[in-house]
Amino acid sequence: MKLLSTKTYGIGMAFSLEERQQLGIHGLLPPCFISQDVQLLRVLKNYDMKRDDLDRYVFLMGLQDRSEKLFYHVLTSDIERFMPVIYTPTVGLACQQYGLIFRRPRGLFITVHDRGHIASILQNWPEKDIKAVCVTDGERILGLGDLGCYGMGIPVGKLALYTTCGGMPPQQCLPVMLDVGTDNETLLKDPLYIGLRHRRVRGQVYDDLLDEFMKAVSDRYGMDCLIQFEDFANINAFRLLSKYRNKYCTFNDDIQGRGHLTHEKERFAHEHPQMNRLEDVVREIKPTAIIGVAAVPGAFSEQIIKDMSSFNKSPIIFALATPQVKLSAQLNSVTRSLRYKSNLSVIFLYLFVSETLSSYTIQGRGIFASGSPFDPVTMPDGKTLFPGQGNNAYIFPGVGLGVTACGIRHVTEEIFLTAAETLAEQVTEKDLTEGRLYPPLSSIQGVSLKLAAKIMEFAFKHNMATLHPEPSDKQEYLKSLVYNTDYEEFVVDSYRWPRTA
Repeated sequence: MKLLSTKTYGIGMAFSLEERQQLGIHGLLPPCFISQDVQLLRVLKNYDMKRDDLDRYVFLMGLQDRSEKLFYHVLTSDIERFMPVIYTPTVGLACQQYGLIFRRPRGLFITVHDRGHIASILQNWPEKDIKAVCVTDGERILGLGDLGCYGMGIPVGKLALYTTCGGMPPQQCLPVMLDVGTDNETLLKDPLYIGLRHRRVRGQVYDDLLDEFMKAVSDRYGMDCLIQFEDFANINAFRLLSKYRNKYCTFNDDIQGRGHLTHEKERFAHEHPQMNRLEDVVREIKPTAIIGVAAVPGAFSEQIIKDMSSFNKSPIIFALATPQVKLSAQLNSVTRSLRYKSNLSVIFLYLFVSETLSSYTIQGRGIFASGSPFDPVTMPDGKTLFPGQGNNAYIFPGVGLGVTACGIRHVTEEIFLTAAETLAEQVTEKDLTEGRLYPPLSSIQGVSLKLAAKIMEFAFKHNMATLHPEPSDKQEYLKSLVYNTDYEEFVVDSYRWPRTA
């Protein structure tokens, strides 16, 4: 049986009597016929019985193995509810526990010792029409650092959002783990670790592996197959993007900061003496906005939020660093005490981001976005505000759909600018009055389709598309490509010849 066949045909008691008879499974299922919507209710009931989000993650991944269509039917039924479980923040814990929860492969594991044979390994993947590959080497997983082979959870989760948020058929998506070893001593000593048990291979051998991988993917799936780099360390991320971006269809939407300024950030820097504390920088520079994208413990403080509120009518605070799994007891007690002090000019929310703090002003003046979802906040006047989640899921599924739909060969900065401008246009006045910086996640599929349509328009206008002829109605064309979570019929086509024959 093919690797993916059970996920495709595993519709359980939704099989009709005729289908059960023709497929030879009659009697193997209880004598009840249940629709997909009733199956959804059963999944939700089981989901609610799980004790924590990691258990819920394992449950959903098991569902993906058994019935892919039902899995995505569940996710799209309430994206806001399930995204924090299949992606940020729960996926971080899932990666840390990947050796325990691993059940079956959902992608390809390619090691540094497979050099010279990557093309053969790609042949082992049962799907041939791959449009998007998400690849990691596991060196900088979220804010957790080097998780080696356990980093496979990231491309799996990322591509699940390609389908959930962007509508790309899951059979066209391939997660890949490039295992070159790990420098994580804990993992190297862990008997449950499922990756290579040696330190990371670097230098020319590493580069040769990447060169071979990029060529092998493009040779097998075409030059318009999108290859997304995910959670590579900065030491490799920037140079690999620069090396491949004009040769292959590739991008890296997730490059974060380190202790020094990279060349790409230098043009935004202020000429100023070196300062080591963020509090001092804020007080001296008096910024209108703070964007936190590096997991530096203790970077935000109460004083920073107070200062930002004192010299800005509407301070902009984007605490976008990916959350760590465990919240320290110290931060827990600090935020609990601060939350109820009426003399503070801000309300502090729990933010599981490397022991940092984020806030709204009591007056609702702050413009806030975080890397993790938060519950709505009710102001003293009774007004409810919705903390914005600055999740790149608003961008990459739509970009992936648009790029693959019209066969773009190179992903330029202008494509991301087009996506960003289109996303901004989707924010309504109602969203803004509710404190939202992004459209509600419940509307993300529609947002992704509009992003993809605008990207297609840009591509055809600038002769970047290889799809011919150009669709006259790009929105309708994209809708025709979107994955349908409804079950297919499996009744064998049967008929009779005429009597005279």
